[in-house]
Formats: sequence, C-alpha cells, structure tokens
Amino acid sequence: MTPSDVKATLAFSDGSPSMDLPIYKGSVGPDVIDIRKLYAQTGKFTYDPGFLSTASCNSSITYIDGDKGELLYRGYPIEQLAQHCDFLDTCHLLLYGELPNAQQQKDFHKLVTNHTMVNEQMQFFLRGFRRDAHPMAVMTGLVGGLSAFYHDSTDINNPQHREISAIRLIAKMPTLVAMAYKYALGQPYMYPRNELSYTANFTHMMFATPCEKYEPNDVVVRALDRIFILHADHEQNASTSTVRLCGSSGTNPFAAIAAGVACLWGPAHGGANEAALNMLEDIQKAGGVEKIGEFIKQVKDKNSGIKLMGFGHRVYKNYDPRAKLMRETCHEVLEALGLENDPLFKLAMALEKIALEDEYFVARKLYPNVDFYSGIVQRAIGIPVSLFTAIFALARTVGWIAQLNEMIADPEYKIGRPRQLFVGATARDVKPIGQR
Repeated sequence: MTPSDVKATLAFSDGSPSMDLPIYKGSVGPDVIDIRKLYAQTGKFTYDPGFLSTASCNSSITYIDGDKGELLYRGYPIEQLAQHCDFLDTCHLLLYGELPNAQQQKDFHKLVTNHTMVNEQMQFFLRGFRRDAHPMAVMTGLVGGLSAFYHDSTDINNPQHREISAIRLIAKMPTLVAMAYKYALGQPYMYPRNELSYTANFTHMMFATPCEKYEPNDVVVRALDRIFILHADHEQNASTSTVRLCGSSGTNPFAAIAAGVACLWGPAHGGANEAALNMLEDIQKAGGVEKIGEFIKQVKDKNSGIKLMGFGHRVYKNYDPRAKLMRETCHEVLEALGLENDPLFKLAMALEKIALEDEYFVARKLYPNVDFYSGIVQRAIGIPVSLFTAIFALARTVGWIAQLNEMIADPEYKIGRPRQLFVGATARDVKPIGQR
C-alpha cells in the first residue's frame, strides 16, 4: 500500500475535534481511507451494512472494474487466460503470482495429479448421507471432513501445511464432486485416471461407468475448463470473505474452505446459475417461447415479485466479461451436441435476445451474466441442476486458498471482528416472574 500525500479530514458539527485520516493508493482502482484509529480517537464506528464501501483487506490477486466490465487475475485479463491457458495454469497463477513456464507447468500438473485420490474411508462417510441429499450439503460435510483424514496439513500458520493442503484441495475437489454425483445416482464411484488432464479426468469420474470404455469429449472438456477458469476467483465476494474471516481465527484450511462452500450454497451467490435454470424450466412449463412476452411483462412489474434470474450483477455495471466468454462456449457446446433446437435452449436464446435488445433491460444494464450461460452449458453436457453450485465450489477453491494464504502471510492481519450499531434494549433489571 502506498500512502497518499493527501489526507481526508473528518469534521463533526457538534464541536468535537476534527480528525485527519490517511489515504492509501492501490496500483489501480479507488483510493481507500484508513479508519483503523477512528474508534480510538473519536469513540465512533463507521456503519456500512453489506460492506458496500469498505475495503476489508489489501490484496494483489484479483482486480475488478465493474464500470468497465474488466476482470484481472494477477494483472492478466480474464479473456486472455480463458483463451490461452488451462485451469491448472490459472491455479498456478493465482497461487504463486505468475503463469508457469514449461517446466513449472509440467511439475505443477504432475503434483496435482498425484493427489487426486481421496482416502477410501471417505466412501463410508458419504454413505451416511441420504441419497437425495442436496450435493452442497454433502460437499460441505466432505470438505470439512478432509481435516479428519489429513492431519499432516492442518496447521494454517505453517507455510508447508498451507502448500500441501492447497494442492490436496485443488486435486481432490473434482473427485469429491463426482463421488457426490455418483452416490446420488446409485452408480459406482470412478477412480481418477492420472493420464488424463485435470478437467478430462473430472468428466471421466462424472460420466464413465465400469461397464464400458469412456472417452472424454473435447468440446465438453474445453467448456468445463473454461467454466473453471472464469469462476476461479472474484475478489472479496461473500464466500471469499467468509473463508478469510473463518481462517482469521486460525482454523485449519479444510475447515475454512468448507465455510466457503457453505456460503456459496446461497441462491444469491453460487446458487445463481441453479436459480437461472429453474426460472427457464418454470417458463418452459408455463408454455415456453410463446409465454416469454408475458413473463417479461411480469418482470417489469415491480409488484409481481417475479425476478429475472441470471441477468445483471452486483459489481459489473457493464457486460460481465466472463459472460462474453461463456456465451461463445455456450453456443459452441449447443452446436457440437446438436442441442440448438432443444426447447429449453431455444427458450434461453430467445430470452437472451430480448434482454440484449429490450430498452428496459438495456437501460438498467441487466445483461445476461456468467451464471445464465454456465447453467445452460452444464445442463447441456449432462450435469444436473442441483450439482451446479458444487461445480462452482470446485472452481472457486483455488481462489479461496490463494486469498487465505495471502491473508495469513499479511503482517497486518488480525482475527476478523466487525462492530455493530446497537439498537436493542438498554440495561434493565430482571423482575420476579409474577411481575413480568
């Protein structure tokens, strides 16, 4: 952080002395006002529900410019990474700060591949869940349960423990997601095949069965790899902030990541693509493409309570750069799999067209977001809607770990402890029961 020559002055109209607050400049993006001494000097807190104007940390991992529609991982535009790198290259970048050279790429891929199996006891742990349990309920348990199996990497303050737990989590998440899927289906678990790429191996564990040979589909593998890259990190969102807050207590990395998985489950966060597909299916049941006009009319009516899911974004006030890339992938997958005329996908494309052209949506910048397209892609390749958020968790794991490691290594980090504006009852005495 670079201190600015300019300072902010906080003045009070009640005659209290004013206070100078330091201002810090980042390498790019808004300056921040340092309020750490505010309470000590004034006895006052700031109030910012939802942290809309609060920087909770300094970070060098991911930068978002919502107005420009820009997303950078370690300075690299997401468009370039999605076109020229695979997911494990992106993992290396997020974890270590740089894209790998040829030797580093080979070593890193081999290291991750060597950790794809999970302890056999995880199968018995999984059997404790009902077959119809939501995959995110299962994933929250499985990821937290990893700390019971890998005692040699649970010290969050030990850099080597953090390193090995990072590799284990990245390597084992696809195995756990596939196990959760197979368990729900009642099919046998498929062990990892280490000769396959990270994403091809995931499709094998998801869709193969022991009774016949499975060959990964290149279009499907490329589409999933892109989904993983686009979801790998997204600055200080709700789940990342949860991982940081959880990790700030000194808990083990597996527990911190399990907390992120639990947070991601919410429909306003990782469940957004699930909500978008459910919306499409509801329109389809109501009459499909012919009913889009009626649905759009309800969306525009504030009193209807009908929301357009998969459109717009809290941060991006322009087109989500990830959505542009996912749109390409979406059309490529539908064409390659011969699904352009599938009723649900025709409906999705018709809705996309309206949202991109209708003045109501254009004026409000309610463009289709990454969740809209990634949901369509995942359904097209055979992933059930209930598993969408687990795929998101798989992809975001590397971002969570990179952010957690950055926080632990920051000499300024302390256990997270937000303050509050108390509006409850003031001190009072307990009365005998007969007088209450």
